[in-house]
Amino acid sequence: MSLRLGDLAPDFNADTTEGPVSFHQWLGDGWGVLFSHPADFTPVCTTELGEVAKLKKAFADRGVKVLAVSVDPLDSHYEWIKDINETQNTTVNFPVIADPDQIVAELYDMIHPGADDKATVRSVFVVGPDKKIKLTLTYPASTGRNFDEILRVIDSLQLTADHKLATPVNWRPGEDCIIVPAVSDEEAAERFPEVRRIKPYLRYTPAPN
Repeated sequence: MSLRLGDLAPDFNADTTEGPVSFHQWLGDGWGVLFSHPADFTPVCTTELGEVAKLKKAFADRGVKVLAVSVDPLDSHYEWIKDINETQNTTVNFPVIADPDQIVAELYDMIHPGADDKATVRSVFVVGPDKKIKLTLTYPASTGRNFDEILRVIDSLQLTADHKLATPVNWRPGEDCIIVPAVSDEEAAERFPEVRRIKPYLRYTPAPN
């Protein structure tokens, strides 16, 4: 059965391009992103891993670790990384799991048997400090992911984990947030310095951070 939001992210041990990883231990008390790739030496994946390398500081500034997975072996990963560094003008600076036995792919239901019984689809899992899944995304193999959007969602997840707020459509950090319906008007007045009431169920307040 597919993993759902709020499920405990399955733990695993795996070899990576930066040494062995025990997933929950590797996460520690922080956030993590686990994302899969159909195969090594594929064009869209090459651009994606290059982009994540360029964005690693942006993830780290949010306390987020990134971990990629492909069903190809380590030797293949090392050779592919050379191509990524060359063609994307970057240096891959995060671990890539070698999953030739498809252990991680099966745990996270990354295989798309209707398309290929081996290649993983472009899955994304954001895992919180409690080791629970906070976001799942699945892209087709033909479409590269938008990692700016993944960062935006992480900003929302982290903000709403600490405050009784939600973020509206197309929200960006620093923009007004929505006070969740479970908060009464009285509590909202106590919690937030400014409340803009559009409807009883639609109340805005400036982002707390």
